[in-house]
Amino acid sequence: MKRQIKIWLECARLRTLPVSLSGVVLGIGLAVWHHHFKWVPAVLCVLFALLAQVVSNMANEYFDYRRGADKVGRVGPRRGVTEGDISPNTLLRVTLTLLALAGVVGCCLIPYGGWWLLPVGIVIALGALAYSAGPYPLSYHGLGDLAVFIFFGLVPVCLTYYVQALRYHPLVLLASMSIGLMGVNVLIVNNYRDVDDDREAGKRTSVVIFGRRLAGMAYLFNGYIAMSLLSPLWVYCALGLISLSRWSLLVPLLYLVLHTVTWRLLTTREGAALNPLLGATARNMLIFTLLMTIFLVYCA
Repeated sequence: MKRQIKIWLECARLRTLPVSLSGVVLGIGLAVWHHHFKWVPAVLCVLFALLAQVVSNMANEYFDYRRGADKVGRVGPRRGVTEGDISPNTLLRVTLTLLALAGVVGCCLIPYGGWWLLPVGIVIALGALAYSAGPYPLSYHGLGDLAVFIFFGLVPVCLTYYVQALRYHPLVLLASMSIGLMGVNVLIVNNYRDVDDDREAGKRTSVVIFGRRLAGMAYLFNGYIAMSLLSPLWVYCALGLISLSRWSLLVPLLYLVLHTVTWRLLTTREGAALNPLLGATARNMLIFTLLMTIFLVYCA
């Protein structure tokens, strides 16, 4: 029983959950800061984000298996369906069940955000599947990074804020772009590690297309661009023009230190030694998000 639970937890890829949680948590923090917080839609957004992430992870594992992109004894984390621990049909059924559950949770947001959320939810569901499935899987054609930027950056931050505030704010858009770039870095680490296997399987990720050297530079610059996008917030904070503690200026500095250290490790390691950096990159993203959210809530 314990072994089965472990297998399914590995299939859910818990290390990647900070990627989906970060955007929602920051969206909630911004809503609190602007005095628009509503706990019911906030909780629903958290549940939807977690379910969507797990669905995306499981769908990715299933369709990569079908396409032969994953091999037994792969360098990356163990894949249950590839190793024979989970039958493909069982994985597909669980994935579709969780997708349906995510749809139910998403529909519960309609009373708060309006009926236009229905087509948005459908697009999100299709995006979770289209990442690895369909006639033109995004991750196989160098579009995985763009998908992550949109669905784990722009969408969660902006939608989480909107269903509470029923309006937009320029800072929310900048924050969503910043989180999107951090999320892309998690994908870069994954594809950086798997570049040889992906090339052999015909999976043309951005790392396969541009090579490890450029991917490493993209990883570094993404972190610095993410912080520069929020420069209006840091400037206004330093000048005392907004209700945010000046101690919050330490948050981007801490993130950039952690980010730079992780980048150096990324460019000096290979194979299985890169696995911990996947979690470290997600950790950096979550640390930034949690600290910023704490300051936003405290200064609301």
